Amino acid sequence: MKKKITVPEIMATKNSDKKVSMVACYDFMSATLVNLSKVDMILVGDSLGMNMLGMKGTVGVTVDDMVYHIKNVVKGAPDTFVVGDMPFGAYNGNIDKAIENATRIFAEGGCDCVKMEGGMNTVPYIEAVVKAGIPVMGHIGLTPQTSAMMGGFKVQGKSREAADFLVETAKAVEKAGAFLINLEGIPVGVAKRITEELKIPTMGIGAGKYCDSQDLVWPDIMGVNDWIPKFAKKYCDLRTYIVDGLNQFADDVNSGAFPTKEYSYNTVVEGYEVDDEE
Repeated sequence: MKKKITVPEIMATKNSDKKVSMVACYDFMSATLVNLSKVDMILVGDSLGMNMLGMKGTVGVTVDDMVYHIKNVVKGAPDTFVVGDMPFGAYNGNIDKAIENATRIFAEGGCDCVKMEGGMNTVPYIEAVVKAGIPVMGHIGLTPQTSAMMGGFKVQGKSREAADFLVETAKAVEKAGAFLINLEGIPVGVAKRITEELKIPTMGIGAGKYCDSQDLVWPDIMGVNDWIPKFAKKYCDLRTYIVDGLNQFADDVNSGAFPTKEYSYNTVVEGYEVDDEE
């Protein structure tokens, strides 16, 4: 059985041979399977809006939604470090609100840290939450909560000016007290520069091989989703496998092939006998 990694151990992976891995998942059953694996961390991301709640994006996810799903993941993965996402609106414009919502996610949800998405505007909130005693993972680059302002889910930092700003943003997030920073949808060279210039580890998702660690989304890598982004490697094809299994079940029910005696309780009750040759 694996031993849960800690914040200091994650920070110590900087410039080491250890590469931390993280997957985003959202429910007890998935978490139990991740807990049996070698994966170090689980992100209960606000991407549950699309993957669990049928939303078109992450903006509609609430703090209550996050607490509910985090609780269930924590139950399923007691030996895995769990990150709880701060959803859209959880801290915008209000330091006290940021601390209150981070406390709810951290204490009620039972996760090991919170993730705060955003650039320079998020820095004061990160600093306040860290001072409140809650470990924070930053998140810059492609930030789904503000994707509408970016014109959709697009790679960030493609110009020299934009890349320079991302580097400065990463440094500001580090200075605010984040122990880890997620780089999403960033060109390889830009992510490499950020990784080289920070003292805290970087975690890449669509940011290339030079990040200190990597994360992907469970339904993407397991092949559950019909469409997956360019950066997500599909390690299984559960979508096909599951649908095939469901179709076989439906066919067996329709043909009468299921259930047989093997899958039935066959105690003979007086007056309720059945004539069954199987």
